[in-house]
Amino acid sequence: MSTLGGRAAVVGIGATEFSKDSGRSELALAAEAVRAALADAGLAPGDVDGLVTFTMDTSPEIAVAQATGIGELSFFSRVHYGGGAACATLQQAALAVAAGVAEVVVCYRAFNERSGRRFGAGVRQREPSAEGVALGWGLPFGLLTPASWAAMHARRYLHAHGLAPEVLGHVAVTARRHAAVNPAAYFHGRPITLAEHAASRWIAEPLRLLDCCQETDGGQAIVVTGLDRARALRHPPAVITAAAQGAGRAQEQMTGFYRGELTGLPEMAVVARQLWRDGGLRPSDVDVAILYDHFTPYVLMQLEEFGFCARGEGADLVAAGTLPLNTHGGQLGEAYLHGMNGIAEAVRQLRGTSVNQVPGAARVLVTAGSGVPTSGVLLGADG
Repeated sequence: MSTLGGRAAVVGIGATEFSKDSGRSELALAAEAVRAALADAGLAPGDVDGLVTFTMDTSPEIAVAQATGIGELSFFSRVHYGGGAACATLQQAALAVAAGVAEVVVCYRAFNERSGRRFGAGVRQREPSAEGVALGWGLPFGLLTPASWAAMHARRYLHAHGLAPEVLGHVAVTARRHAAVNPAAYFHGRPITLAEHAASRWIAEPLRLLDCCQETDGGQAIVVTGLDRARALRHPPAVITAAAQGAGRAQEQMTGFYRGELTGLPEMAVVARQLWRDGGLRPSDVDVAILYDHFTPYVLMQLEEFGFCARGEGADLVAAGTLPLNTHGGQLGEAYLHGMNGIAEAVRQLRGTSVNQVPGAARVLVTAGSGVPTSGVLLGADG
């Protein structure tokens, strides 16, 4: 059993505006988010001695430190695999704090993903690499974009369980309903119906436009420190109860079409086993689930991998609304920040400040990217 749980907590969250054209550099976005998170925690830049981000982030830790007035760093780290890194940044921060190599660690992610490099545009020029070899099995057949890769899994999932593409609409409608009352969400004031989902254009069958997350310019930062120090700060701490990373056998990055059954997410199963074991919880103990929703079918598969329902029953669970899900609007409705904004929403739920607050929320599950090596975290109220 992990000894990490309960030794560190999230004490600050900060974000930029979520837009389609930020008009400023990615470093400026990162610095703005970090400053906002520190202000939220009631800490100063000089208190920070650790920084964690994604390998895909273009703003180096030392550049962010200079831009925000952070001084010496005793810990800096990066996590690979795109959105799969989100919750792992918290794990890295918590490990550093628990090991005593840093006292205050800020996790951040910032990009101009709409006005700059658009991930949804898929593969263009790429240097030769082992990862490129794996992609090469599908590229000649037109599998060039993340949506096309996800569509392969979605098609098999729907076929295996005798479901129609319309069931995916429950995820999209739920996200947009929550985003509609979230002033920070790009789709604030714009809910959708199941009929509108079913009428949206095909992107890569069986995925429609409203099954795909948006593209966002923005930044998000999270501040982590030891639990004792956290208790003396401005907000009630969001305790890191458990954190985990996971990669399945024969894992690839969204193109693992040759590793057996395509109806599940083996990497999420690895994460789920660790979180339930280390956190001492079961699915029924979770008050809110913040699940990575870059594509709607992966939300259903995650619900099943974590044991919230049986295989093929994810859509029914979402439709029933018994499990509060992506209460900020998710990446489908609020913003696509590689999952970091989901961590912030989990913290708001524990503080009691979410715009879609779940009464008495005390245990929140957050997941990171699916279809790729990934991560997850259980956050809990203190005490």
